[in-house]
Parts: sequence; C-alpha cells; structure tokens
Amino acid sequence: MNAPTLTDLDPSTPVLIGVGQASERSQDPGYQGLSPVELAAAAAHEALVDTGADLSALAAAIGTVAGVRQFEISTPGAPAPLGRSDNYPRSVARRIGAEPARAILEVAGGQGPQHLVNELAAAIADGREEVALIFGSEAISTVQHLARAEDRPDFTETVGGQLEDRGYGLKGLITREQQLHGLTDAPSQYALFENARRARLGLSRQEYATAIGELFAPFTEVASGNPHASAPTVRSPEELTTPTEKNRPIADPYTRYVVARDKVNQGAAVLLASVAAARRLGVPQDRWIFLHGHADLRERDLMDRADLGRSPAATEAVRHALEIAGVSVQDLATLDLYSCFPAPVFNICDAFGIGADDPRGLTLTGGLPFFGGAGNNYSMHAIAETVHRLRATPGTYGLVGANGGSMSKYSVGVYSTAPAPWRPDDSAVLQADLDALPAPARATHADGWATVETWTVTYRRDGSRTGIVIGRLDDGRRFLAQAVEGDSDLLNLLATGDPGGTRVYARSFGFGNRVALTDTRMEELHPTRPPAFRDAYEHILVQRDGHVLEVTINRPEARNSLTPEANAELDEVFDAYFADPDLWVAILTGAGDKSFSAGNDLKYSASGKPMWVPKNGFAGLTSRRDMNKPVIAAVNGLAMGGGCEIALACHLVVADESAQFALSEVKVGLVAGAGGLVRLPRAIPRKIATDMILTGRRIPAAEALDLGMVNRVTAPGKALEAARDLAADILDGSPTSVRLSLQIMSETEGISGTVDAASHPSPAIDELMVSEDMVEGIMAFATKRRPRWKNR
Repeated sequence: MNAPTLTDLDPSTPVLIGVGQASERSQDPGYQGLSPVELAAAAAHEALVDTGADLSALAAAIGTVAGVRQFEISTPGAPAPLGRSDNYPRSVARRIGAEPARAILEVAGGQGPQHLVNELAAAIADGREEVALIFGSEAISTVQHLARAEDRPDFTETVGGQLEDRGYGLKGLITREQQLHGLTDAPSQYALFENARRARLGLSRQEYATAIGELFAPFTEVASGNPHASAPTVRSPEELTTPTEKNRPIADPYTRYVVARDKVNQGAAVLLASVAAARRLGVPQDRWIFLHGHADLRERDLMDRADLGRSPAATEAVRHALEIAGVSVQDLATLDLYSCFPAPVFNICDAFGIGADDPRGLTLTGGLPFFGGAGNNYSMHAIAETVHRLRATPGTYGLVGANGGSMSKYSVGVYSTAPAPWRPDDSAVLQADLDALPAPARATHADGWATVETWTVTYRRDGSRTGIVIGRLDDGRRFLAQAVEGDSDLLNLLATGDPGGTRVYARSFGFGNRVALTDTRMEELHPTRPPAFRDAYEHILVQRDGHVLEVTINRPEARNSLTPEANAELDEVFDAYFADPDLWVAILTGAGDKSFSAGNDLKYSASGKPMWVPKNGFAGLTSRRDMNKPVIAAVNGLAMGGGCEIALACHLVVADESAQFALSEVKVGLVAGAGGLVRLPRAIPRKIATDMILTGRRIPAAEALDLGMVNRVTAPGKALEAARDLAADILDGSPTSVRLSLQIMSETEGISGTVDAASHPSPAIDELMVSEDMVEGIMAFATKRRPRWKNR
C-alpha cells in the first residue's frame, strides 16, 4: 500500500505546526527573573513564530489552551513564595493575544506534555477541536534566587475565567504506608527500582555505578551544546558517580549529578492544528509534523508491581506506539527517553535492546539531570527538539517517551514529517490487561524472618542516613520497612554492600516496620516489653482500685487530644490491663469537664512531626482485636473525631448531660478511619450514622442514649461516678463469665443468621465448664451466700 500524500489526508488530521522554547539562567547576562507565566508565554510566542504564519490569525484561532502544572501547584499546600496565577493557562493565553473557549490545567506528572499532545490530537481528529496550544514552564531557580530579595517581584495574577482544573493526579502515588516509612521523595523511590534491577542482573555496586556513568555521560555532551540547558557541563562517567563534596550521595545508588535537576527557568510550547486549519492559516507544509503513533499507560502502584526493577506499562506503551506507527526501534532516527533518573532509561533500553552507546543517542536535550528537570514539563522540550530534528531530515522518525510519578505513568509519541492519517490507539485495552496482572501479597505489619528484595540508603546534608528496605517474609508477602536505628551493620551493608537476598528480621510497630540483621539485634535495640504498669506517665493518669482500673487522658489544655506519645502510653496501659488477671473492669475518661477527647491532636499534626498510632489504634483500643474484658468510657464533655471513635470502641459508655458526640473529621479534611466509619453505622440506624459522618453533626448525650450509642446519662460532672457504679454492677457477676461472654459475642459478630450464630461451637464454653467460677457460682446460689469469684 502506498504511503498517503498530503492531498490524501482527511482535513481533520492533526499536525504539529509550531514549537517554542524559552529559558534563562540567573548567572547569565541579561537575566530578567521571568515568572512561570512569562516563560511559558515566551515559549508560546516562539511556537507561533515557528509556524511561519500570521501571529494574530494563529492566536485568534486557538480554541483550547492546556497548561502543564508547575511544581508549586503540583501538590496540596505547596508554597509559592513569589505568588502565582489563579488561572495559569489563561494568564499565558492573554499574553499572546489568545481568547480560547477552553482552558485546561493538566494533572501533575512528567507524562503530561506528551499525554496532552495525544489527547488534543485525538480531539482534533474527532472534529472536537481545530487549534490547540500546549505549554508549561518552571521558574524554580528564579523563585529561590529572589524569594529573600528586598525588592522581590510579585508573580500573583488574578485572571479568573473558565478553567478545567484536573487536580493533582496523585492517587496511588503516595500512600500512608510510604509516608510512614519515609518513602515520599522521588530519589528514594527510584533508587529502589534501581537496586531491584541491580539485584536481578547480579551486578556489583561498582559495576552498576559504572553502568549509570556510561549511560549518562553522553547526556552531558548533548546538554553542553544546548543553549537552554541548565547545567551544560561535560562530565565523565567516573565524575558522575564518584561521591564528592559537590556530588554528594542522595539515595543509594544516586549522587547529585545523576538525579533530575529542578533548579531551572525554562518554558516550552507546542501548537497543534487540523490539516484544514493549518492550510487555512497559511502554515507552510514543511513545518508540519505528524503524530504517527501514540500511547498512554499507567503502571501498577509501587508495592503491587511484580518486579520492582521493571515497568511493563512503559515498555508496552513504547511497543504499542511503534506498532501504530508501523515502525521498529531500529527505524527511529531520534529518541528522547525520559531521564529523571537512570531507571526509566534502563527500563526502555533493556526491553528493546538499546545500548547506552547507541549512535543515535538517548536524548535530544541533554536529559533531566543536565538539561534540567523542568518540573512536569520536561518532555515538551523533548518534543520541540524532536520537531526541529525531523524537519532537518524529512521522512525520518523520532520517539519521545514521557514518564510521570514513580515510573507510574508513561506517554509516548512517534513523530515524522511523513504524512500519516490519524490512527487511534488501544491503550484502554492494554491498560485493562496491565491492571489484571497478579500483585504480590502484602504485609502491612511485618513480623518474622524475611529477605531483602530491594533497598536504598537516603542521605541528609548533616551526614545522617536512613535505610529503606522492601522485603519478602518467608511466606512470600511483600512489606516496606526501615532499617532499625542503631543497627550499623545492616545500614553499612545497605550502603556499601550487595544486600539483595540478604536474610533480615522484621518487626512491626505503630510507627512502621523495622528490620535488623538478626532477631537478636532487633531484641537488643527494641526489647520486647512485657505488659506492665509504670510508676508514672506523662500524658495520662492511672489509678487502680481493687479489680477496677481507671485511666484518665490528662491533656485538658489540648481538649485531651492525642499525640503519638499519648497514644503509646494508653496502648501500654491497656496491654497491661488485658494481661492482668486481677483487673476485671477498666474505665477510660478525660481530665477536666470540657472534653473526653478530641481525638487526634491536629496542632501536633500541623507541626510536621511524624504522626502514627499504635497497632492497637487510638488509645490502644480502636484496632485492638482481643478486648475480652470490659472497658467503660466515662464521657465528660466533647467526644469528637477520634474521641468518639474511642468511645465507640469501648464496650459501655456513660455520659453526663453536657456530653456531645461527633465524627467531625470531614470538617478538617479527614475521615473517621479509626473504626468510626464501621462502628457507628452498626451501633445506630444507618441513615443517622451517615448524617453524622457526612456532616460532622454533634449528637447530645440524650439523643445518643435514645440511639443506643450510650448506656447511661448522668447529671453534669457525674459520668465517672456513674461509670464506677456500672463497674461495680459488672463486678457483682463472675469475671470469668463476663470475659467469656465478650469472647462469644466477638466470635459470633460476623455470623449471619441467628440460629447459626447461637449454634457456634465456641471454645469459651469449654473453658467455662472447667472454671472455678462456674462451680463457685452454682455452689453460692445453692447455699444462699455471695460468691467469691476467682477469675479462673
């Protein structure tokens, strides 16, 4: 079949008709300190000029503008020291005289530029769009350079107008588990991928460092000749990977020179149009570039990947884009492989047999560590460079691979001047296949012997180090952990040795999983604590009165809210309570008359200190599985958020008239994740529970009593006294019977059907049959005397 000619093309066929780049370095003459909007506008203007057509007509024809997010608007709460636009795409459009009907702000991720090209090209092919301008920019270097200046500029702009803000797109990229183990930064995550690959290939530390250096040294040569590069310095392989004062370790195996450089001032833009629009606007045909192949795929979440040293989604996206284009890797004249770290480049090279010394080169810009990792917008520069190369060698093909997240999202484009009809992709079908791949079983709490699957050591400027490990327990479950603090032998092995496959010992804590080289070393550093009471506590008061334990949260100045340390003390106390055979009932209350507990201490959370709760949950109760002795909540004042969840976790609740209950998490952007979302709908009518959960509505004590949340309501200030009376009523019965009754209730809670639940063969019945208390109870009844309970 003959190749199509320009006259054969459908008028709606999309073409790239203009590209532009802009940059400045603070140390260069003529430095202006341009804002992100100004850099993007300069690039956009350059893209219009690049078409060779009338600028005013082009600007008037733009129906859609799409902006790639800067770093300062890529995560919730990210600072913008010099201010920012409230509508970045329209701020840029206004500067080039465009008034588009539609403005898009894309999700975060380095895949964004290529994804937007793919998406808007499809919209043009479908007749939903005619001309679209895509751009992005970063002024991170300028912001850092001028933030403390007395005459610092103000980049704030209020534009308003329509904006399709697609959000941050961070779902699945950062998890609570990763946050708990210090795995939230990109270098640490990519270092894990790198070391998983090294372990799979069986390479030594030095061999892998050599491979990284040989991969990236040619990138530095390209960057040295690029006028837009932020670090245009040629470096040898050894220079790139040898730690020095300037090239300090970041996350093993990375030194500073081989990670993406974000201190940049760069912008780039791409102009798309239909063939009909390009002709109407007078764009010369020698400017046209066709998108021959394209694909957009997403990788499994980090801990769900079968092989942490590979990204099947990225390689499948490249394969599919080439398939659509009808060309092979060998047919490509140019490649630009996203290079925030070596791993994404290695991933594609491994899959397609491309060598680090491939004469075509693996980058057209110099790559993210040397050209500059321009936030999420790097690949816009790669597309621009690809367009220039293809125009210079008509009929050849170029590939751009754009990576986002933690090798999470990959978008690909195959470009050429050769005319080609629009060909839809099958990314959705391929994505379904990827999503169906089996994932390793997971262990949130890891305990026991394991092997190291991959690892890294992160380095701070003060020289301190943290070891991070992904391992497999002996039963095959994967877990995330940190090296236990104090195990220097393990940390040194992770930092200087070949730890892949090494046996380690894991133990879980409320603050996360930890690993040591041996169980003996773990025990030395974290001695097993037998359940016991201390003489004094910092955040709680503990009083023992016969068989009753009274625990008071003693933080009235903070509404008895809980920090990790307060939660740990409560967990320790309840461990001791449930282990002590002479304690039969516990009462939990809050100091003062204002609040039982406000749950999580939000001021503590806002301070940036690590937040964690014991494995047994808030107050050591909300996630505790074996609560086989009664706990009474004496609620005085507010039981808000986590405080309400604690009360719900208790077996019995006594409240004074002033008490109020609320799951108020939605009011502060949280959810009642400590059991409230489960327990409340089971404790009261579901509709009312849903009302409380979705609105944060406070329920007074009297209403809580009517709903069944509360057992008794007392006069103001009398909750603790009434709780003591309730405890006395419980103590009047057999503690063995009380304990085993709670056990049977717990065992049968999930059994549907009354008869099936009642017929459940509980071992508690067998225990009761041989207990002293059962004999004592029967004998006391027969002889008309008070029983003398033994709790055995």
